[in-house]
Amino acid sequence: MSGHSKWANIKHRKGAQDAKRGKIFTRITKEIQIAVKEGGADPDSNPRLRLALQNARSVNMPKDNVNRAIKKAAEGSGEKYEEVTFEGYGIGGVAVFVECATDNHNRTVSNIRHIFNKRGGNLGTNGSLSFIFDRKGVINVLKSDVVDIDEFELELIDAGAEDFEIEGELIVITTAMEDFAAVQKKLEEMNVKVQNAGLQRIPNIYKKLDVDHATRFLRMIEDFENDDDVQNVFHNLEMTEELASALEE
Repeated sequence: MSGHSKWANIKHRKGAQDAKRGKIFTRITKEIQIAVKEGGADPDSNPRLRLALQNARSVNMPKDNVNRAIKKAAEGSGEKYEEVTFEGYGIGGVAVFVECATDNHNRTVSNIRHIFNKRGGNLGTNGSLSFIFDRKGVINVLKSDVVDIDEFELELIDAGAEDFEIEGELIVITTAMEDFAAVQKKLEEMNVKVQNAGLQRIPNIYKKLDVDHATRFLRMIEDFENDDDVQNVFHNLEMTEELASALEE
């Protein structure tokens, strides 16, 4: 898991510097609307909505934006988003999994295919990467919010946590998909604030590229992340020390 968590946090630090808040809010708004339409407007009985609201708070999304998204979805007046996924390979054979929420399926397919082709990759068929990625829950909390880390880990292992990584100021907790909600509930009971959380596709094998090819590959990932229909992008590029240093320059 070290390669995954290191990449996630380098990306987090970079994102804090250059991400557009409006784009982040748009993605969370979509997630709120999908969650409400799927499970209702009450977060107490809708775990997906509760998670979306938690992530909205973590990026200081205005309450007016959140309430408006919930209201529109509950009234059926919001956009009708469809969740779709795409699988393919980038330069050097690195696997790429793209999750989208779209109100125009044809536009999204065209855009995703264009990015793959433009950056030297190719779009595959759904299910072709099932052997590479496992779906896991990933939760970040601040190390400073935890009094006794050893006791904290033991409590969460009892709740279903699988793995812990300390990366700088963050503790990264990984769970099986079916234990994700239980671990979140345990954190609430312990009064530990979650910085962000979600279901992610974690690679079980990694692909190593030299720095030049890796940075070219990451341009494709940036293109995906800049597309308005894309919610999440996952890949199995190995985060080497050399590449990490190049990204932080």
